[in-house]
Amino acid sequence: MDVLKGKNLTHFFETYLNKESVFANKNTLQGGYIPSELVHRDEQIRQVASIIAPALRLERPSNLFIYGKTGTGKTITARHTTDNLIAIAKKQSIPVQRLYINCKLKSVADTEYRLISSLAREFGKPLPSTGLPTDDVYKAFFSAVDSTRQLVILVLDEVDQLAKKAGDGVLYNLTRINEELHHAQISLIGISNDLMFVDNLDPRVKSSLSEEELLFPPYNALQLQDILAGRSALAFKAGALESGVIEKCAAYAAREHGDARRALELLRVAGELSDRKGSAKVSIADVDDAEEKIERDKVVDIVATQPRQAQVVLHAILEIGRGSPKFIFTGEVYELYKKCCVEIGLRPLTQRRVSDILSELDMLGMITARVISKGRYGRTREIMLAPQAATPAVKRILAEAVGL
Repeated sequence: MDVLKGKNLTHFFETYLNKESVFANKNTLQGGYIPSELVHRDEQIRQVASIIAPALRLERPSNLFIYGKTGTGKTITARHTTDNLIAIAKKQSIPVQRLYINCKLKSVADTEYRLISSLAREFGKPLPSTGLPTDDVYKAFFSAVDSTRQLVILVLDEVDQLAKKAGDGVLYNLTRINEELHHAQISLIGISNDLMFVDNLDPRVKSSLSEEELLFPPYNALQLQDILAGRSALAFKAGALESGVIEKCAAYAAREHGDARRALELLRVAGELSDRKGSAKVSIADVDDAEEKIERDKVVDIVATQPRQAQVVLHAILEIGRGSPKFIFTGEVYELYKKCCVEIGLRPLTQRRVSDILSELDMLGMITARVISKGRYGRTREIMLAPQAATPAVKRILAEAVGL
């Protein structure tokens, strides 16, 4: 395909503007969109509402820990419910605030200092992003929050990421924060995809953070169809979806542990692919193409974000795989890995650590590794490269990252 440039590029964009789209409002399929009504989460909404309702009387609600697999409606339920509570509080002039923090964002919550300074800024206390003692940052935050009588609901989304990056200490301090306040009170809502997260916390943090717990079950295929039907009515023009498209998206997502976010992404990407073809309708074939594209993009993201050592190991497997052997063994991967490390000036890891990396790549779906016995020669792994890990895009990323 010729590269578009100059007049051709101008013509392309002008033509694009004049083309009909299958979408009416694509934003309603984006992750940040919060619908006015949530389907199949009535019980969870009721439970969250009953836990946080005392805030309207300026009584501190119990800390709440919400957990469940990705795409089960945890974040959207918490935001929908707290949005409604804040609307009532404003109407009645009740001093209640809600702060939402996504702990996965590096710029906000990758360190204890950065999180607390971000919170202080939310309450009008400007602090530098680095440079002060952490104790001073906490004092500034306490002072800012406590400057007026108020109740604050602090929502920590992906709170497990905060604990991984900043440690249990920051959670312990946040759960004990009301001991330092005289006029204000803070209630925490922690949200996590990691079902075992709380069990691995310091017992003191565990008891304080999860005063109330709420598990969100996965959606089934029929529930996903209802969710997609509601969103598609807002997102697409009338008649823009062929029969079976919603059912196919729901079936794909139900296979992925009932992930509504995945279902919505699949429907959106299918619509985008249909638009690019200039089609007037989204077809089942578009859904299949969207599934393949999302899987491919996901693999590329996984490879791009791996530590360099893991990238070198995967590069070694790809290089051995070029000879098309049916199976690859741990020993030969390790030998080529060591040679690559020497060539790029990287200190090689031990064979045991490389074996751990192989297990991690297996869990990520990059390879299939089966332990086999070689009798008196011990045990080894029989490795097969997953097809999605051998694409040109993956090879290009590895070549750039590894430098070979």
